[in-house]
Amino acid sequence: MLLGFDIGGTKCAVVLGRELGDSLEIVDKVAMPTVQPPYDMIEKLFATAGELMAKHGLTNNGLQGIGISCGGPLSSKKGLILSPPNLPGWDNIPMVKMTTERFGRPTLLQNDANACAVAEWKYGAGKGFENVIFLTFGTGMGAGLILNGTLYSGTSDFAGEVGHLRLSDMGPVGFGKAGSFEGWCSGGGIAQLAQIKVREKLQVGEKVSFCTGVDQLSTLTAKKVAEAAHQSDPLAIEIYNTCAEYLGRGLSLLIDILNPEVIIMGSIYGRAKSLLDERMMQVIHREAYIGAHEVCRIVPAGLGESIGDMAALSLAVLSRE
Repeated sequence: MLLGFDIGGTKCAVVLGRELGDSLEIVDKVAMPTVQPPYDMIEKLFATAGELMAKHGLTNNGLQGIGISCGGPLSSKKGLILSPPNLPGWDNIPMVKMTTERFGRPTLLQNDANACAVAEWKYGAGKGFENVIFLTFGTGMGAGLILNGTLYSGTSDFAGEVGHLRLSDMGPVGFGKAGSFEGWCSGGGIAQLAQIKVREKLQVGEKVSFCTGVDQLSTLTAKKVAEAAHQSDPLAIEIYNTCAEYLGRGLSLLIDILNPEVIIMGSIYGRAKSLLDERMMQVIHREAYIGAHEVCRIVPAGLGESIGDMAALSLAVLSRE
């Protein structure tokens, strides 16, 4: 049996799973809100894992491996969680040491983008490929890289921080940088862009179907704009076209540098693919080297809502290698 911990800023999960041939089965799961302080949360995770194991008649020796998926920054080599912005107080937490001391089994810690990349590569839309890029494209924009059949995390675990790439001098702010890939292509960035575009319309007396006044600007979300775009609202379509333009630029850089076989995008891409694909592909055909983009497929994540659970379990599989 495999044990996975998925640690997030608002919720965490403990997952039990097992390998079935070349697939993974989620056997049981308990999700819970993230609480402070961190060591109380960790003890709660460990106690929940113990309860799940007891429920299924497992001892520590019955575990084949343990995987921990957590927002970065972290050090996979040292097994440390290093002050993630969405986990205040989680400073230099020796997560792997604590886990191995508690359960006595091999344990692997990776950031959530890397963990999702492994899951999609082994069990999802990247199965069968050797060179895979996974992009979170959700609240933020991060990447996990599978290169020549191996997870690549870089010298200090910062490989794949593509959200920090600057695509324009000005623009929505993401990853602490105006005009960044994350600024243009993330839930937060799309909301910022929508606020700017909607404010421009409202201030000259034009009506906007999905926002009737400046007092509602703070309620704008990527999902709300996408719903309006699917209903043919011209401003909402323009906002997603702008996102698609910069998405194409960012993907072109990755295609030229890494020459992947497949780029898998999660969250927003899966829900808004029809709003993004045409402009995105126009830009890629214009910007990327033809010999690279012709061999690269761009697809939505294959694991859907279970990707977080599968990511932690996939790391448990890797922990044995």
